[in-house]
Amino acid sequence: MVDRGKTFQVVANIIMALLVLFCLVPFVLLIISSITKETSLVKYGYSFIPREIDLAAYKYLLVDSTDIIRGYGISALVTVVGTICNLTITTLFAYPLSRRDLPARNVLAFFLFFTMLFNGGLVPSYINILNLGLRDTYWAIVLPGAISAYEVFVFRTFFSEIPSSLEESAYIDGAGHFRTLFSIILPLSKALLATFALFAIVRYWNDYMSALLYLDSSSKHPIQLFLRKILNTMRMDDIKDYAMLQELNKINSRTVQNAAIVITIVPILCVYPFVQKYFMIGMLMGSVKG
Repeated sequence: MVDRGKTFQVVANIIMALLVLFCLVPFVLLIISSITKETSLVKYGYSFIPREIDLAAYKYLLVDSTDIIRGYGISALVTVVGTICNLTITTLFAYPLSRRDLPARNVLAFFLFFTMLFNGGLVPSYINILNLGLRDTYWAIVLPGAISAYEVFVFRTFFSEIPSSLEESAYIDGAGHFRTLFSIILPLSKALLATFALFAIVRYWNDYMSALLYLDSSSKHPIQLFLRKILNTMRMDDIKDYAMLQELNKINSRTVQNAAIVITIVPILCVYPFVQKYFMIGMLMGSVKG
């Protein structure tokens, strides 16, 4: 008799292996093409095995260009500050909402939920940033994404599931609300914090629209805007600078574009392994109840 459980497991493993393969193949081709010599890439096309290795694209981006180094630093700063602000504000908002004795608790939850259904749109958001005096500052790309209604509800649900006896024992020992939050609640929420920290890191690192809208100074542009510039302007017909045109004649613009993409996504790939063990646990936490 056929074991249906084992059959299902085999089929599921095959499907997952195919999905992983579909995700990895474009990424591997991207890396290989970024280190392939121009003549070889033009003649033979994309291949999993580079016929001639050439690191000219990486030299052009990392050595000859200072914009990408500055963009890396700005993106790292915005990502770190934004992630800290996101976790701090979300936690401080969700914890009071999880207390049943909070006055107007349901009213606050309703207004928070309302923001998940409707938002002001691009123009009101831009006017709001302008009126607050945040235009052309890093806060313009940090603060708008510092809180999410969905994340607040997930945090609130998880906090409300923690046994009240733990908090009561802390209150008996003389701890206040902040001491209880930081000494009792947050240590029990490591998986949840790690999961949503990963979400915040990816969101801030990949965000280029906020910087495109609110940052006027090119010296403040993050790495994603530099990548956008590479992808959009590194075409021979669009380049007006003769010196840059001479430089690009030595390398393949497609190779430079691929190398820029690889350089941009490497930090996220380096962060993920450190929070991988918390990821699945954190996704399930706070999602059981509404």
